[in-house]
Amino acid sequence: MLRAGGRRLLAPGLRRLGFGAAGEAGPAVAAAGVRAYHERVVDHYNNPRNVGSFDKDDPNVGTGLVGAPACGDVMKLQIRVDEDSGKIVDACFKTFGCGSAIASSSVATEWVKGKPMDEVLTIKNTEIAKHLSLPPVKLHCSMLAEDAIKAAVKDYEAKKAKMGQKGEDSPSEKAAEA
Repeated sequence: MLRAGGRRLLAPGLRRLGFGAAGEAGPAVAAAGVRAYHERVVDHYNNPRNVGSFDKDDPNVGTGLVGAPACGDVMKLQIRVDEDSGKIVDACFKTFGCGSAIASSSVATEWVKGKPMDEVLTIKNTEIAKHLSLPPVKLHCSMLAEDAIKAAVKDYEAKKAKMGQKGEDSPSEKAAEA
């Protein structure tokens, strides 16, 4: 958890290290130029939604495993799809990485639930980054989340194709044509 001097960072709006009792920035902030996290990042980091995993061998589960070697973040995002409707009925994640990577994973699982497969492929990293107010140095975290969604859909479609249950055009093929 993010802590400053043994205190949890609970200031409204942006969270900063080194805030005094009245909310003014202390000398540590001014001198070090410490980066602030938006309250949504802190919320999803402290209370991540949909943490866990599904059985990867389940034919209705798609698994996306992506990583960023430069920073060491690794993200596993899984979706469970209703065969009849083609909608994602559940999603979960496990992420090893910074707070922004965990928050991006958490947001991604919330956004994909209840949506059809072709619609989740339209979720862009810029939307996740904007929602979380990620700074430029953390944009790779939202890119990982987008890549994990696409990888999970691709894995699900590959399983269906292997089982011989593939339709005319898969959602990822439709998105690629557009």
